Amino acid sequence: MTTLTAAWRARVLAAPDRVALSHRGRRWTAAELDADAAVLATDLAARGVGAGDRVALHLQNVPAFPLALLALWRLGAVGVLANPMYRDRELHHLLADSGAVGVITGAADAEALRPAADGTAVGWWLAVGDGAVDPVRPGDVVVPEAEVAPDDVAMLTYTSGTTGPPKGAMNTHANVLATVERFGAWIGLTEDDVVYAAAPLFHITGAVASGALALVGGGGGGGGGGAMLALSGRFDPADAVATIEAERATYTIASITAFHAIEQLAWADRRHLASLRAVYTGGAPVPQASIDRFRDRFGIALHNVYGMTETTSAVVAVPLGEAAPVDPLSGAVAIGRALPGVGIEVVTDEDDPAAPGEPGELVVTGPQVVPGYWANPEATARTMPAGRLHTGDVVVVDTHGWIYLVDRLKDQINVSGYKVWPREVEDVLYEHPAVHEAAVVGRPDDYRGEIVVAHVVLAAGRTATADELIAHTRTRLAAYKAPREVHLVPELPKTATGKIRRDDLRG
Repeated sequence: MTTLTAAWRARVLAAPDRVALSHRGRRWTAAELDADAAVLATDLAARGVGAGDRVALHLQNVPAFPLALLALWRLGAVGVLANPMYRDRELHHLLADSGAVGVITGAADAEALRPAADGTAVGWWLAVGDGAVDPVRPGDVVVPEAEVAPDDVAMLTYTSGTTGPPKGAMNTHANVLATVERFGAWIGLTEDDVVYAAAPLFHITGAVASGALALVGGGGGGGGGGAMLALSGRFDPADAVATIEAERATYTIASITAFHAIEQLAWADRRHLASLRAVYTGGAPVPQASIDRFRDRFGIALHNVYGMTETTSAVVAVPLGEAAPVDPLSGAVAIGRALPGVGIEVVTDEDDPAAPGEPGELVVTGPQVVPGYWANPEATARTMPAGRLHTGDVVVVDTHGWIYLVDRLKDQINVSGYKVWPREVEDVLYEHPAVHEAAVVGRPDDYRGEIVVAHVVLAAGRTATADELIAHTRTRLAAYKAPREVHLVPELPKTATGKIRRDDLRG
């Protein structure tokens, strides 16, 4: 199969009565979900949405999310994945940069979010509930499926990249199917599996390694396959455990913080997660202690996986059933081996091959790598010249092909699997009248991977408390981007040329 539309159509034709989606006790067969998608596509077409148009999805893990993607793909349109925690400035940038013509969001958020669309191409808002659209009724006119090519963009997923503001990675139909086919085969996914979406669908991991994987995976890349996708809304550890047990989920993927949260449930034990056979975690380095603790508690092995927005999710993973080795020098747990068809290079600062066993920047090639960033040829040329994605991550590859993540070249902070660009937080801090200078860094945290820490110099004659500055950022940024700690300091360490030395602040 060459497109997600064709893959979904093959699934519906092959097994129309097989359950495709569940949410809090309600289920949809493939045929029912397809009918609902056709109704939504017809509604969107009436709003003027056509091939190539971008529509923002500002939703949690509810049925409207996969439904909207299926409807947009039916029209040849593009889903712009928007974090529903985004505040005005964050959402505005995404809407303006993508040129989104409309927004699909939760009923409770629509009115409050409208100001974020000021000055953008957004012409309409569609507020939806937790359920799906009413099925097709007799006599309804249903818009026909558009012709879609493999290289057409299926989703725009935003990432901060290595420098500057967030950029929209153009995940094509072919990119998504390449991940579905290769990662699905890697974990042995079949149409009898149940995929629990623990990772948010607005993130590349949830959208592809859960959502698309379930919708069109498990059958040779969409050739009539497809597993059941189980949703329970925004991640909550108790809901997650209850859904896994109720739906007999067999596979899930999430950040390590999600599994840490499940560990905090005193009542949860092996019985509740007994159906799981494949469990993967990524988004942040996972210490061996976390893997051991979860296995001892629940009898489940956590397998590392590595991917980026620009690689359309997974490109490196630990083979199912294998234990990842630990690097004796750094103590790092291997993030896995390259998936089939993925090219891995380790290069020096001069882009020459690093010596065997020596650390260097990870460069990835293959069918999962996006063709570029939306309307940003400069960033595309800088980050993925000739299709070679420079990840900004320093790795070591051993003689057996195991890949160890050593460090990051970039200053990004990784909070519970979410990337935070320090400059964005600093810019918000500088908006406070009492702030003279600010520098933001990440600090390792056993639960979240890293936390955001700000060091602030107050302006002369001004006063502000750490709590006041944290509250200031929380009104302007998603909660995970706001600093958990603010240190008021007399001065910041600087170079001779006046540049702030963030490395000195990391401790």
